[in-house]
Amino acid sequence: MEETGGKDAQNGSPELSLRPLDLSDIDDFMVWAADDKVSRFCTWDTYTSKEAGIDFIENTVIPHPWFRAICLDNKAIGAISVSANNGGNKCRGELGYVLASKYWGKGIATKAVKMVASTIFKEWPHLERLEALVDVENGGS
Repeated sequence: MEETGGKDAQNGSPELSLRPLDLSDIDDFMVWAADDKVSRFCTWDTYTSKEAGIDFIENTVIPHPWFRAICLDNKAIGAISVSANNGGNKCRGELGYVLASKYWGKGIATKAVKMVASTIFKEWPHLERLEALVDVENGGS
């Protein structure tokens, strides 16, 4: 399912959308996944090979129940995911996102989070709460 934020009709800015991330996005994925500036705020280490990126997409992203590419004009510039908790906490979902450093400070992640929040409770009716952890050193988060 693709969610769109629409183009800004007044200034013709690119369309923000969310869609499944797939293997055809590997080159775009490597832009942010291989960037030390980006990975320092993430729970994973910087990717050093395209093969490792392909493995991640095949074995983690594709089977994930809710993992989307953050796109500008359908070009993947980051990713956003929701992971369900288990047991007594299954009513809570954890939100995670990553964005290529070139796009930081433009409000893109904020818009993507709002897009997720506006749909995830319909798609996953068992959720009552969406949470995200932030790195205190990352003021933009």
